[in-house]
Amino acid sequence: MLSKLFIQKFINETWAERYGTQLESWVITLLWSFTVSTYSFGGLVGALIAGPMAITYGRRNSLLLSNAFVLIGALLMGLSRSAKSFELIIIGRLFSGINSGVGMNVNPMYLGESAPKKIRGLVALSFAPFTAAGLVVGQTIGLREILGSEELWPLLLSSCAVPALIQLITLPWCPESPRYLLIDRENNDLCMKALRRLRGDVDLTAEMDELLEEQAALEGQRAKGLWDLFRDRSVRWQLIITFVLGSAVQLCGNDATYYYAVYVFRAAGIPHEKIQYATIGTGCCEFITSLTSNLFIDRIGRRILLMGGYSSMVICGILFTISLSLQDKISWMPYLSLACIFASILSFGIGPAGVTAIIPTEIFDQTARPAAYMINGSLFWINLFIVGMTFPFIVDGLGSFCYLPFLSLSFLSALFIGFFLPETKGKAFLEIFQEFHKRNFKGHPEQTETKE
Repeated sequence: MLSKLFIQKFINETWAERYGTQLESWVITLLWSFTVSTYSFGGLVGALIAGPMAITYGRRNSLLLSNAFVLIGALLMGLSRSAKSFELIIIGRLFSGINSGVGMNVNPMYLGESAPKKIRGLVALSFAPFTAAGLVVGQTIGLREILGSEELWPLLLSSCAVPALIQLITLPWCPESPRYLLIDRENNDLCMKALRRLRGDVDLTAEMDELLEEQAALEGQRAKGLWDLFRDRSVRWQLIITFVLGSAVQLCGNDATYYYAVYVFRAAGIPHEKIQYATIGTGCCEFITSLTSNLFIDRIGRRILLMGGYSSMVICGILFTISLSLQDKISWMPYLSLACIFASILSFGIGPAGVTAIIPTEIFDQTARPAAYMINGSLFWINLFIVGMTFPFIVDGLGSFCYLPFLSLSFLSALFIGFFLPETKGKAFLEIFQEFHKRNFKGHPEQTETKE
């Protein structure tokens, strides 16, 4: 919040120094909005290039290469004040967004392909607690006592280089995805070496047989592009699930909850200068639940976590709407609103926040997975932009009932998951693909028999 004011001031001062005129407040707001939305546009670009990168360079190497984007972005944003150019912040956020778009797609793909099936959920979802921890760290170093001051905001913006440097140092020691090496690169020896490094000195016969069976099922098939997926009947239901879940994760209203947090904190009587500390609590909620989800995903499954998360968000949304409507009439209502905010963030973190990202890994085969993540990632960033652009108008139009569209979509998402998303816990990839094949070719027995 403080950095926002400092950067807006910097934009105005830079403009005045160049052209001798002060910007009107609406122009500053417009430039700030453009600066913020550039990150989402970069994320969309990153999502679209993540698939080709994962196919061409491999999963691990794509993650390594994507660090170049965030390092360039950090450098540009860090030099913006010295260069007296707010445009560098905009360009820097674009590059940082590209890195985020690539990472959010390739990371769960890499982890899911490298994990044994019994703990695939635990391993693939391990990115979620670190993402939430990054949010908490960002909120913390953004405090005015650390890097959130007017003198240090360029350093705050460029601090995104630190995780990139850590990854550049540590990730080269990790092996490439064994499935990528065997199925995409057709290199049995490298696949076995990667498995040895990942599993240690254990009997790999059963797992290698499973990989070879998967390779045989995909023999002669090349990596699919976006249009190939849309024309392929064998992935019809997988695409429907991806479109629903990839959209729901943003349209469920979690970002709207964060938007209202400051307002509710004020209404609850928290002093203005203390709100920045209370905001850290929202990030801690997401970290706690993402860690909990990580520990339980292979015990209770994906469907329960997703259904439970969205269903809880519906309940929180109803209570939040009631509390907002009575905010000025009943003295303790702001505290109910406060509880609803934390409960909603907890609900989002327990399922939708992380589990959504690993579903494409499990329901698409090796040839379709990169393109599927391009779709999933694009939906994430497009819907993030849509919510950001439309939410102020929703608030103006619906007032205290602004959460109704989001809780309605959360309710429909929970119903869809309950009826149409199969449980993938503990199943081999080939077993999951065969289940979807039967569903996609229901009514075409000759196709089903051929696959089996």
